[in-house]
Amino acid sequence: MKTGAGSGNGKRETGNEGLGIRKTYKLYVGGEFIRTESGRADAVESARGGFLANVSRGSRKDLREAVRKARAAQPAWAARSAYNKGQILYRMAEMLEGRAAGFEKILRETRGLSPAAARREVRASIDRLVHYAGWSDKFTALLGTVNPVASSYFDFSVPESMGVVGIVAPDEPDLLGLVTHLAPVLVAGNAAVVLVSEKYPLASLELAEVLATSDLPAGVANLISGRREELVPHLARHMDVQAVADAGGDPALSKLLAEDAAVNVKRVRRYDLGDYESEEAQGLDFIEAVVEIKTTWHPIGV
Repeated sequence: MKTGAGSGNGKRETGNEGLGIRKTYKLYVGGEFIRTESGRADAVESARGGFLANVSRGSRKDLREAVRKARAAQPAWAARSAYNKGQILYRMAEMLEGRAAGFEKILRETRGLSPAAARREVRASIDRLVHYAGWSDKFTALLGTVNPVASSYFDFSVPESMGVVGIVAPDEPDLLGLVTHLAPVLVAGNAAVVLVSEKYPLASLELAEVLATSDLPAGVANLISGRREELVPHLARHMDVQAVADAGGDPALSKLLAEDAAVNVKRVRRYDLGDYESEEAQGLDFIEAVVEIKTTWHPIGV
């Protein structure tokens, strides 16, 4: 990604002669596509070195606004039924499938993937959303328990959403990596503030259009593009962020994130997944990482 003016400096590769439409991808915050308050943008080049699009470079203020919107939206999202949350994740999969050709084109242009590899990543992203849609009404039973106690009480341990979860998405695979870390956060009833891939942001920002048309309430998922070194410290220190899923792959930034997150004893889970298409890159463990286990006591009725 190279720094550029908001209108771009070159011709978008369209496969046809003539000047293509120069698109500027906006941030997705609070259910709206907004321009960064800083007015800054970065030019994104194709795998062959040609100009593709401009991407808004999010600021600290944009990040704060995203957390504020997430905080406001999260309680109502958590209160929705497991059935409804599963429906919405399944709807995301449907919308992504309907736009599969466009996502495959972006993956080919940005990362130079072969048509087969691009198709496989998009298909895996669709399947992963369906996978977590299926978990929506099951994980509570598997993570919860009735604890044996030597008194006239029932003792229940029940998983509950944490609140606002920050996600530092991996650079590669940009689409499947984002879906892998976002879906379990959402199905658990959390709201998300995501720092999308810095190197390959287009597929992630295009996914925002899928989220916006999938019945997901505004503010539940917020996507910020920009420079990691500028945004990660503020995400880690923000007192209204309860946990961070760190899949960015930068050891120095991961160390800084862990240190800054200690300010409010924020939970940090670092991911270093080699193969995002494998079975190890999905499942109950990813949901468990973004829930809290609450224990309640209830007297046994006579």
